[in-house]
Amino acid sequence: MKETLTFRAKEADQEIKSDAGKWRITLVPPQIIFDIAEVREYGVKKYKDPENWKRVEKARYINALFRHLFAWLMNPYSSDRESGISHLKHAACNMAFLCELQAREEKELERLEEEIMA
Repeated sequence: MKETLTFRAKEADQEIKSDAGKWRITLVPPQIIFDIAEVREYGVKKYKDPENWKRVEKARYINALFRHLFAWLMNPYSSDRESGISHLKHAACNMAFLCELQAREEKELERLEEEIMA
């Protein structure tokens, strides 16, 4: 990993670049990003539309998440029969979709609350 990605801000450094209170993305293990990207590449090849995941109901992602998670729990080295990709990687991708959809719903609720209160 490049040295420039390492977060080393000290209190005194805040005069140069204010990072206090901001997330340190370098804390996220990069492997999960690669794993989700692998599943997404497969999905884009299969469905041809990189944005189609946004039109799927949350319940379907919840069901897929549990299917892949249970398959992984039964055999941590197992892969999805169709894609050949690890069930754990598929579970991570489904979780990412759910996190994104949840964040969008929360943002929309906040917007509606602000609209009502205005």
